[in-house]
Amino acid sequence: MSNLFEEFVDLDELADDISSDDPSRRRVAVLALADSGVPEAVSLLSRLVRDPDANVRRQVAIGLGTFDGPIVAENLVALVRDADTGVATAAADSLAELKDPASAPRLVDALADPSPFVRGAVLRSLKELRSPHAWGPALEALKDSDASVRVQAVGVIGYLKREDTVPALQAVAKDSDPLVRRAAVAALGFSRTAGAGATLARAVTDSDWVVRESAAETLGISKADAIDVTPLIEALGDDYWQVRLKAVRSLGQRAVGEAALRIAQSLTHPEPNLRKEAAAALGQIARPETRPFLEEAALDPDADVRKNVRWALSRLDAAASESQPS
Repeated sequence: MSNLFEEFVDLDELADDISSDDPSRRRVAVLALADSGVPEAVSLLSRLVRDPDANVRRQVAIGLGTFDGPIVAENLVALVRDADTGVATAAADSLAELKDPASAPRLVDALADPSPFVRGAVLRSLKELRSPHAWGPALEALKDSDASVRVQAVGVIGYLKREDTVPALQAVAKDSDPLVRRAAVAALGFSRTAGAGATLARAVTDSDWVVRESAAETLGISKADAIDVTPLIEALGDDYWQVRLKAVRSLGQRAVGEAALRIAQSLTHPEPNLRKEAAAALGQIARPETRPFLEEAALDPDADVRKNVRWALSRLDAAASESQPS
């Protein structure tokens, strides 16, 4: 459905307004241009990219986010470079909303910018575009001196889901920064290679808990042909309940029967989210030896835990019925 405002927008009048000496009048004009939705509005908004008033420039950055295409991308990159933090942040958010793959070449050119903030914002935008133009530059950005840029580069590669990027992701899984390692192991979930699975299994024992948590979670959805679940089972004793929770979830997703009794021990953990996840995993695994633990947990003080316990017990009942001779 077309925007009804388009029928009434007067671009000539708005062109006069954006030339006004009054910044409040220019801001109102920017709002009207953004609401109009007409492609011609982009050229008028572009005239205000270097407006002397930061509030106007910020509104332009927001307004450009309602449009798309290479010209919009070029102007938003200019605004990401703005000295005003509010303007730059608004422009970075609008960049991330771009959907036209034709914008990718303009964005790639900006990866040579000296500012890590700009490079990171550009990579964040390229991730959403999933453009083949981004592949090579993103691989190069994995070597960036700034960790936040490397994190965004991993995101681009993870979205592209190309098996030929797995060696690079495996290398970054050893990065000195834990946030980069966490992003790398999360990105490896798409790969069917045994190498990706082995990297994830090793990452469950990483020195930083946020990496262990990410690896434990990704192993549950990993497409790798061969997965060693031993590190996941061992992660049930991790010092951080967040890691235990993801390990429990993944063991349930993979229906690892030998982990059932270890998972059952989490039904008495102080953290209700972990107890809830343990009950759900036991329902997925459906091993009869866990029934006493589940029956005891049926009186858990947390309603969500009790709900999952009831479901798990129903799964055990169904499995028992199916095993009965007809």
